[in-house]
Amino acid sequence: MSDSYQLTQGDTPLLISMPHAGIALTPEVEAGLNKAALSLADTDWHIPKLYDFAAELGASRIEARYSRYVIDLNRPENDTPLYAGATTGLFPSTDFDGEPLFEEGQESTKAQRDWAKEHVWRPYHNALAGELARLKSRFGYALLFDAHSIRSEIPRLFDDQLPDINLGTFEEQSCDPELSQTLQAVCAAQSRFTHVVNGRFKGGHITRGYGDPANHIHAVQLELSQRTYMNEPDDEQPIFAYREDRAAEVRPLLRELLEAMQRWGEVRGC
Repeated sequence: MSDSYQLTQGDTPLLISMPHAGIALTPEVEAGLNKAALSLADTDWHIPKLYDFAAELGASRIEARYSRYVIDLNRPENDTPLYAGATTGLFPSTDFDGEPLFEEGQESTKAQRDWAKEHVWRPYHNALAGELARLKSRFGYALLFDAHSIRSEIPRLFDDQLPDINLGTFEEQSCDPELSQTLQAVCAAQSRFTHVVNGRFKGGHITRGYGDPANHIHAVQLELSQRTYMNEPDDEQPIFAYREDRAAEVRPLLRELLEAMQRWGEVRGC
């Protein structure tokens, strides 16, 4: 356990990363955020709870503690853009809708950003890389599942309504193409949830940076539409609330995807 992340080691080759589930703020960031931004709307809400069955699968889990408004763990340390068009960076200054996060003149200073790199970004990535190395050393290969979620409608980032299941394999560069096809087949075998592979979300820095199929490390990102398990802004119930009824429908598919990764790894991963 660390101030910046929580790592739970499992006994299978699978590691689930949750880099945007954190909600902790540094005092400086909390003081600088405007009233609207303090809702932390861009958080990947409830992801640890949604995937709490991972322990039954023997998977390792690493969960971020700090909010992406402090520093975005799924961006490269040098802040190279990952997508063309509208996006957010290592130190976001606007939310997904393009609205300012900070009061005027209250954005993080260089010293605060250097602190966040040293005490939040690097520890998470060191732990992530270390756990993948441990799994590969033990099993001969490692499987990385980067778990995310996002609102289903954000006109600034994508047109229309987002599919429910958005798998990203960096155009099959972050994992073996056969694994990508296996996961796509799992989604195609059901009709409750819409899905796409390498659509708007092809995988962020974690997927692209750690996926190395030539060296038997296979990484996949899932960007899950939040309408599948929680309230969104147009719902009548409190915003960001976890919905047991919705989660009960999507969790079996999430589990099936993870189990499919494990089965594939047992046969092909090494």
